[in-house]
Amino acid sequence: MQLWGVRLLDSHDLGQQPLEWFSDPRQQPLSLPIRLLPPYRYLDITELAQRQGWQVQVEGQRLKITTPLAQVESLRRGNQAAGDRLVLNLNRPAPWQVSQQGQSLMLTVDAQTAPELAQQLQHRPGQVPVQIQTGSNQTTLQMMIPATWRPRIWTLPHPNRLIIDLQPENPITRDLLWAPGLRWRQQLLSLGASRFPVVWLVVNPRQPGLSLRPIWGDPATLVGINPLSAVAGRSQASAAINGGFFNRNRQLPLGAIRQEGRWISSPILNRGAIAWDEKGRVKMGRLSLQETLITANGQRLSLQSLNSGYVQAGIARYTQAWGTTYTPLTDNELIVTVQADRVIAQRPLGKAGEATLPIPVNGYLLSLRSNRSAASAVAIGTALSLERTLTPDDFDTYPQILAAGPLLLQNRQIVLDAKQEQFSDAFIRETASRSAIATTSEGNLLIVAVHDRVGGEGPTLGEMAQLLQQMGALEALNLDGGSSTTLYLGGQLLDRSSRSAARVHNGIGIFLQPSPEPIRP
Repeated sequence: MQLWGVRLLDSHDLGQQPLEWFSDPRQQPLSLPIRLLPPYRYLDITELAQRQGWQVQVEGQRLKITTPLAQVESLRRGNQAAGDRLVLNLNRPAPWQVSQQGQSLMLTVDAQTAPELAQQLQHRPGQVPVQIQTGSNQTTLQMMIPATWRPRIWTLPHPNRLIIDLQPENPITRDLLWAPGLRWRQQLLSLGASRFPVVWLVVNPRQPGLSLRPIWGDPATLVGINPLSAVAGRSQASAAINGGFFNRNRQLPLGAIRQEGRWISSPILNRGAIAWDEKGRVKMGRLSLQETLITANGQRLSLQSLNSGYVQAGIARYTQAWGTTYTPLTDNELIVTVQADRVIAQRPLGKAGEATLPIPVNGYLLSLRSNRSAASAVAIGTALSLERTLTPDDFDTYPQILAAGPLLLQNRQIVLDAKQEQFSDAFIRETASRSAIATTSEGNLLIVAVHDRVGGEGPTLGEMAQLLQQMGALEALNLDGGSSTTLYLGGQLLDRSSRSAARVHNGIGIFLQPSPEPIRP
């Protein structure tokens, strides 16, 4: 898709992938065999390469594919009811690549264009200006279009044509079976007078060989943000969506993360969360966690957080899920080291960010912030036990949990109450790109990304809830949005250019196991 300009067509067959590449799906259908080798899905291009006269060579660990040089025979404007259309006539099919960032759209075709031919392309008022650069074996077209426009680039045979439709609305829909239990869908959905481009994955959490779990950039530390494609690639996820909120400056999580029964970071502010298990059970609701330290003489000390970037006065706890070391987040913290359930050290610190202390493997650190009175209760030598209460308590039966918020739907009804989850007024009013996760009556999960409406801005939280209702969601949770909104599948982003996607802290990864069937040579 990225190197040749191939368009994958709708598919319901796990063995063959129909596609469009200088072919008419109604007259000359192309279909390539599929090889599912998680985390990626491969297409066998042998037939396509032979048909097009490509030369394929293996040079060490590199695969070298040489395509015959094509020629642009004409450049012209086409008729388009809305927007603008450019048509390149080619003497033979040629690979092409497209890159879009903001208003800049760049199309590169592996074909020669005579300089005098490039100069003949004129534009009238109202048409998109096009800059054409010609090289020895490539032609590049650069266009400035409104940021909300969605170009459609496609091909036709007889004669071979590369067609660029520049328009406010991209009508392409998609319904493609990617792997057992995993489907890729795309559609324009109407909500009142607005039309929203929606890209989503339909996931069957009960499918054998398919699993989901929270992912983040580096399993050795909670500190850091990365592109979702890098997070998914490092964890070997076949698909992923961005997850919960985080402090972008400190690069720390702001919400619950529980992976395979192990608490990585605690919930904050009783915000919405999703929990699931390996049997396909899923639960959504507003979630809180209370940890309490109990001393040998029965004194109880409430903890404010676990491995969280949400910093409050009180006592915070840090385990090796945070990393091997802890650097204070506020001034004048008193750090208590607990090892094998016993206090072994206390150390007062000065300015935030200056000192670094090791986190014991078989213990944890306590940070006392504005609560030095508790120091005597955790004196050196004190034995401690830890009590944990989860509300609602049935969340504790699920090994995987991730929180974001606000909660959008329960029992098909909109339950949006961003104030209750302590989101700001500005956040509640905002129109922005959105990501969400939802359940359906069939027991599937919908993993959804929505960007700007046609000719306008992204959805509000209320509009996102209505879109999910329209898609058949029973329960739904809003995930981190805006520039963080990113949907990943098979090595690429589905919903946006990688250049416009911000780095994120965590996400939800979808993992596939290799098929037990042998791979044919």
